Formats: sequence, C-alpha cells, structure tokens
Amino acid sequence: MKIKTKLTALAALTLCQFSQATQIPTAVVNGNIDERNSLIALQHATVHINPTKTLSNATVLIKNDRIVDIQTSEKLPEKVLKKDYTGMHIYPGFIHLDASIGLPEPPQKPPFQWGKAETINSTLKGAYNSNEAIKASFDAAGVYNTDAKANAEFRAAGFTSALSHNKDGIMRGTSVLTHLADQPAELNIIKRKASQHFSFNKGSSKQDYPVSLMGAVALIRQTFMDADWYAKQSNMTDLDLAAFNENKDLPKIFTTSNWQQTLLVQKIADEFGDQFVIKTNADSFENLEAIAATKQTLIVPLIKPDTPAINDELDAWNIEYTDLKKWEVAPYNPALLEKNGMKFALTLGDDPKSLKSFLKDLREAHKKGLSKQTALAALTTIPAQILGNKELGQLSKNNIASLVITDGPLFEDNTQIAETWVAGQVYTVNELPKLLSGNYQLSDGEKNYLFKLQNEGGKIKLTATDEKDKRKYSLKASGNFMSLTIKEDENESEYFGVIKDRTLIAINNSAWQLTRLADTDNQEIKEKSESVVEFPSIPKPFSPYGLAEIKSNNSYLIKNATVWTNEEQGILTETDVLVINGKINSLGKNLRAGKHTITIDGTGKHLTSGIIDEHAHIALLSVNDIAVNSSMVRMKDVINSHDINIFRNLAGGVTAAQLLHGSANPIGGQSALVKLRWGVDKPEDMLIEGADGFIKFALGENVKRSSSNESIRYPLTRMGVEQVFRDAFTQAKAYEKAWDDYNKLSASTKKKTTPPRKDLAMEATLEVVNQDRFVSCHSYVQSEINMLMHVADDFGFNINTFTHILEGYKVADKMKAHGVGGSTFSDWWAYKWEVNYAIPYNAALMNKAGVVTAINSDSAEMSRRLNQEAAKSIKYGGLNETEAWKLVTLNPAKLLHLEDRMGSVKAGKDADLVLWSDHPLSIYAMAEKTMVDGVIYFDRDTLAQTEQTIADERQRLIDLSKNSTGEKSPFKSKPPKTFECESITGYHEFDQLFYTGAHL
Repeated sequence: MKIKTKLTALAALTLCQFSQATQIPTAVVNGNIDERNSLIALQHATVHINPTKTLSNATVLIKNDRIVDIQTSEKLPEKVLKKDYTGMHIYPGFIHLDASIGLPEPPQKPPFQWGKAETINSTLKGAYNSNEAIKASFDAAGVYNTDAKANAEFRAAGFTSALSHNKDGIMRGTSVLTHLADQPAELNIIKRKASQHFSFNKGSSKQDYPVSLMGAVALIRQTFMDADWYAKQSNMTDLDLAAFNENKDLPKIFTTSNWQQTLLVQKIADEFGDQFVIKTNADSFENLEAIAATKQTLIVPLIKPDTPAINDELDAWNIEYTDLKKWEVAPYNPALLEKNGMKFALTLGDDPKSLKSFLKDLREAHKKGLSKQTALAALTTIPAQILGNKELGQLSKNNIASLVITDGPLFEDNTQIAETWVAGQVYTVNELPKLLSGNYQLSDGEKNYLFKLQNEGGKIKLTATDEKDKRKYSLKASGNFMSLTIKEDENESEYFGVIKDRTLIAINNSAWQLTRLADTDNQEIKEKSESVVEFPSIPKPFSPYGLAEIKSNNSYLIKNATVWTNEEQGILTETDVLVINGKINSLGKNLRAGKHTITIDGTGKHLTSGIIDEHAHIALLSVNDIAVNSSMVRMKDVINSHDINIFRNLAGGVTAAQLLHGSANPIGGQSALVKLRWGVDKPEDMLIEGADGFIKFALGENVKRSSSNESIRYPLTRMGVEQVFRDAFTQAKAYEKAWDDYNKLSASTKKKTTPPRKDLAMEATLEVVNQDRFVSCHSYVQSEINMLMHVADDFGFNINTFTHILEGYKVADKMKAHGVGGSTFSDWWAYKWEVNYAIPYNAALMNKAGVVTAINSDSAEMSRRLNQEAAKSIKYGGLNETEAWKLVTLNPAKLLHLEDRMGSVKAGKDADLVLWSDHPLSIYAMAEKTMVDGVIYFDRDTLAQTEQTIADERQRLIDLSKNSTGEKSPFKSKPPKTFECESITGYHEFDQLFYTGAHL
C-alpha cells in the first residue's frame, strides 16, 4: 500500500492547532508558542461510535486530542473549522496489541547444538534473575522511541495506537501503550507499564536451560513460586523478581505458538489462580472445543494463507492432507472462535506482508463468517477492555480523538482508508475521492434523471437507478472539469460542470442541477442481518484419520474368540467376553448380549489385553531438557494428543504407554502414563487416572556427554554420574528437613520467619527418595546398573525399572534381589560402544531369573509391532508363548503399577482389548479392533472406507487449490517429527507452525 504524505488542506489548517499539543511542555522553545486551539467539525459522515451503534449524517467535534462531542444536529458552535465528510465513514482507531514498534530489535540466538560447550549460568551483569530468559525487569517505555516510518505503515492499515513489548524471553517485562503519531516519544506514550508479557520461547538467552517446551513451563512455574518467596525475604536482590511482584496486577499477555501451548497457559493460570490474555497462533480451529472451554480472552492473528501451488503430481505428492486442510480452514479461524463464544482481539500475523494485506485479510475473514460487529470489536473495544483503557476503542465524548476515516463501509472490498486521526492529528493515507459514490438526481428543468455513481479508486461508473430505465449514463473528467452524457435512443444530452466540494456544479449558471440523494437522515443505523456461512468440516483430531464424530462407550459382546487371559486360566478357546461401561464384565462360554449390546464375532480370531509400551516417546512435543537434574519438568505438559502415531500405535494393538523424558541428563523429567484415547479434547485427557508418578533417570554415554569433546557440563565421567545422584538425594533430604523445621514453628514465629524456598526439582527428587515417585532408568553397562542399585539402597528406596538394560543378563540376580524390573529391546546390539556386549537372549535370561521383564520400543515405528518383538524371545531364549506375550502386556503393567487395572483379560479390569486376525505373536497377525476403556478407537473393518474418504477429500482439496484465484506459493510439507531418547528439541523447531505467516 502506497502511503501518501501530501499535506491536505485540512492538515495545513490544523497545523497551528497541534503546534502547541506536540510541543514538550518542559522543553526550551526556540521561537514563539502558538496558543490557538481550534475546534474542528467533521461533518455529514456515517459515524460508527462503537461496533453496535452507528449514526448517519453525523458530526464529530474535535479539540486538541479529544472528542468534544458527536452530534446529529446541524447547529455548531461558533468559531469552528468545518470539514465536509459526506459519504465517508468514521470508525474508532484500531489498537494493535502485539507490536514492538519503536523498540530495538532483540538479539537472535542460534538453535541448540548438541556437542558444543554449554552455557550453564547467566552471562548478564547485575542483580538480575539467574536465568537469562527471565526478563521481568525490562521496561519497554525506557527504550521506546517514535518510529515515524513504522507508524505511517500501521496508520495506513487503520491502527492509531499500539501496545509494544520486547519479544524476547520467557518473562518479557512490561509493555508501553503508545499513539502512532509523528511526535516525540514523550507525547506518544499513553501508558508505560501497560501490561506484563510472557511466552514459552527463551529467545536470546545464551543459557542452555531450558531447551524444551516442558522446561519453559517448569521455569515459569518456578519463577511464579520464587516471586512469592522473594516477597517474604530480605537477604538478596533479584531485580526481575522484584519487578514481577511490582507489576503483578497489570494485565498479563502470554504469547503462544500453537493450540497446545494455549491450553498449557490455562493450566498455569489455574495452578496459580491467575488470568492471562493469550496471544494465539492461527490454529485454534484444530481443537476448538478445548480452546473454547478455557473461556480465556484471546489475541488472534489475522492470517489468510497463500494458496499452495499444485501444478503437477510432484507438487501434490509433496503436500500432506493435513496441510491442505489447514489451508482451507485457517481463514475461518476467527469466525469459528466467534461461533464458539470466544472473546478475542485481532492482530497481525508474524509475516511482514500481513500488515500490507491486513484490510484485505479482515474482509476475507468477514466473508468466511466473522460478523462485522465482532470484527470491529476485536480491533477496538476489546483491545481497550484488555488494557483497561476507557479512552480508546470507541468514539465518545472526552475520549482520545483517534479515528479512521474511509471512503465507504469498512468491509466492502474497494473501500480505502482516506485518513487516520491520532490523538487529534490528521494523517492522509489516500486522497479523498473528488466525487462521492451514491445515488444522484439530475434535473434540467424538463426531466429528472436518477442514477447511481460508483467511484472505485478514481474510476467512475454511472448506472440507472431504475432497471426499466434504458438510458446510458457516462461521465468524463479532466482535472476538475467534467462532462456528463445521457444517451436515450438516438438522442444525446451533454451537461458541463466543475467538481467542487466533491460534487458537480453547473458551469455559467446552466439550467441543470445535480443533487446527491442522502442515504439516510440523521438517525441511528441498524445493521442488516448477515448471510450464513457454511463452515468446512474439521476432523477431530486434526489429522487424516481424525474422527467425524467421537466414539462412544458402548457395551460389546465378543463371541467365540481365542482369549489370551494372562491369568491362571491361560489361553481359552471359543470364549466370549462381555464389556460394559468400559470394563470387562465377564468372560465364559455362551454369554448373552443385552438389549443394547453390540455383538462382535471373534470366531477364528484371538482376543488379548492391549499392548503396553513401557518406554515410548510418541504423542509428545519435546523429549529432553538439558539441566543435570531436570526432575522439575513434566512430560504431561507436552502431550500432543493429535500425533498421528497414536492412531498408528492403536493399529498395532497398543493401548497404553509410558511417555518418558529422554536420556540427556542423570535425573530427567517426570513421566506421563497415558492411554491412547484418539480424539480426546484435551491432552491431559489421555493421562491414566490415579496412576503412580514415575521419573526418568539415565546412565552412560549420553549423560556424561561422551560425544562432545567441548562439553563442560558436570558430570563428564561415570564416576561423576554417581555423585550427581548422591548429591541430589542428600540435598532432597536437607530440603525436607528445612521444611519440617519450618512447619514445626508456632504460628507467631512463622510470621517472623522466611519460609524455605519451594524448589520444584527438590520436590520431585524428594518424592523419589520417599518412594512417592518411581524411577525408570536408561541403562546399558552392568557396573552402572549395579552402582545405582547401591545408591538407592543407601538412601532407602528401590529403583523401579531399568530400561534398555542390555547388560541386564549379567546382573539379573542382583536385580532380582533389589526388586527392580527390566524393560529392554528384543534384539538390539552393537549400535554404539556401550552396547557391544548386548545379546538378544537378554530378555529371556532376565525373565528366567525372576526379574519382571518387558519389551519396549523407544520408537514410534517399533511400537507398532511390539507383538513381533515379544515373539523374538521365543527364538532367543526359549520362552513359551504365554511368557513371551506377557513381555508386552502384563509385565509392563506390573512395572507401571497398573496390573490391577490392565495387562490381562479379567473381569473388573479396564476393557483395553485387541482382537487379532491371527495368533498375536505371528508376523501375519493384524489388529482388527483395538479398544480402550470399552471404546473402539481402531477398527480395520472401516479402515478401507476411511482411507477412500481421505483420498477423496485430499483430491477435493487439491482441486480447490488448483481452481483458487489469488497468490499461490510453492509448498512442501515438513516431515513429521518423531523422538527417541537422544532427541534434543530446540525452540526453533516448534515455535513456527507452517501457517504462522502468509505461507499457511
């Protein structure tokens, strides 16, 4: 959009008004002060006072930076500067809530690199927080300067004020609310410290921690607790914690990168009894119900993605169905939020092009179902409400005179912004049209001619008002002179005139007169009802295998199957299993179905309990953080309930899994025990209710950084690893004692005593020592396995599970004595130095020694065929088929303390069942139906139909893309991200969804 800087007549006339207003009162004046304060009347405009109230043929009176009045009376005060805005529309100025206008660019930091020397402590000088990502003391007002170029660009899109904050760090400090006027910063600042800002992105921090989303969550939670503790102590100074406490009553705005993060913010708000306004991505439509349930106020980027260019089969091959679906649905995002009752403000996308296309994108959102009232409110009244500012957002007496003037209704395609007024100062964006669009009557003394004049960007078109009128009307203009021609049959009449005050005046007192007919007299205008938009279908989860509707919990009778009970009965043939209310009700022969029970024929098929993967990394957004003791991070904070690997695992008969932290540190994060409930609203709905808490420990090459010669992180040897554990457990006991001593104090003494600092890492570590949280430890070498058991013995607790444990066969007797289980690979060996002594007989040997043994995946791919992995222990070690099958069902249930609920087919247990086409240990066996809590989440009987539907829908979207007009961009879908123990996920991988800017 070209921004015109030509000084209009009105601007020239009003310069004197602003000369004093833009003068800093405390500055030395080099010249004379102009004391004049003109009253300006913007007359005959359609005035949109707020999103729900509009006046026609109204006048806005402005003096200095304030609105004096809005009236429909023609009577004006004396000494008023009048300006005719007939045909124009006046709106409240837009408020930009996600800006950084006038602030210095934050430094950029490259993504995390495995192998480099770590930065463990803060590099900042001064009494700041110990983590560089905590920048709560940053005051945007202190570095703000007027940026005239940026201000002009934003004014051209209708913005008259902006909330600017430092887009760097996890706690980003306070923002500054400013006018977008070309005046000194001292006069542009409306309010310093207008809001506090947060994100999950650590930004330019040089420190390694946090390097994951769950680490960012832990840091935020810890900092909230630290701030509370800091307010009660006086022994140290932390400028960031002090600033956080000082500003705690300000509005809190939290920037997120995807819908999962949006839900995370709500969890943090609930935990600390706080409230956030959440700046979302443009992807809320992917999980509308869960987002709507938060009832939070949102700031939503207005993004209309470019159409993916699909010119041939290769282009089609390179774009996934899900990405095509996002392209289709993303423009409907604001309308869908409105439909679901969400309160939200609108903002720009991150792509620089989004500013230039803002008005076009706003109108496109309206065409996709966003109502005019909601759209206008999202740019005016709601941002003002978020900031608690009553002087912005609507046109009313005594409010700041910041407004937008357009040459037509805002939501019409050809409407342009003519002027923006910022605190009483006028800026020209586009010249006012010389001729007003509208209905006209031309009278020449003999006849009256009625026609409609349309002025679109200077191109004038005349059409008869009455469809029966067959005359042809045309107009030619040269400068301010014009000729209007009316052709009727063979007759032609020509009228000459001059353009004055945006209408036509006859030359030399000619006997004709042109009158523009008023649309409406002075009165309030009621909006017409808007057309109903049909929204595209949205799968749930947002995936090609998403469900058209959520599966219900029905009663089932599975008849005549071979049932692998994993109980004393062993394998039962020709047996029925009845499922009621998500539980196994009974099993036996010739069971009868109830009235509403669905019967499934199991003849020739095998029914088992669902496979349980003791060591998985599916359905996660990140896996590792980097602190030596990362016990404060929680995998439940990063569950991705839309991960396609959930569905794929269901297709492989998996019904439950332990989602583990990685092996980057001796003490890793807290596990999440989940059931594979495909399609749940919230990620936490996958968690197994009432399950014990678990945590990941790790030994070996990863934690001592064997692959990094530059590493400075302790420990660097296996000996050091032992000391990490001993030190952590000792600190945890001391932490417990400190709290015990404090809690024993009398109430009066407590008031005089600073409580111990609540430490999330110590809380979790203490749970391990007190056997309230149980350890799954990544391990390979027998010496370290033996070491950790001795350490646990010294502190009075047991290690629960050694995972990987490829040298478990060497210490199986010691494991049995300690009471620890082993969850291993079936036949992995020699893939790195510390597994050179691994053997495929490992699982069988541990099992025969009396160790509770499981086979796990550590892989989104291997977990789909764990039944085959279990079968290998028949070949390697001679286990019988029942023992082998327990390696992936009952035994992992025991390791996870879930054997009373799952792992076998027994009355009263959860109905987590799999119906197999063949012997479950056969390579030919396929899961035909997979049931979790009595709900069939995978059904091979309907799979072919589902896949045909996906193919048809994909082709529809490809055709829609090919037939779409407008800008098209080359697009290639990113490969899906999968994790295993050693995956390190820096922020740069997850902070950018593929449609954060113009490119979807």
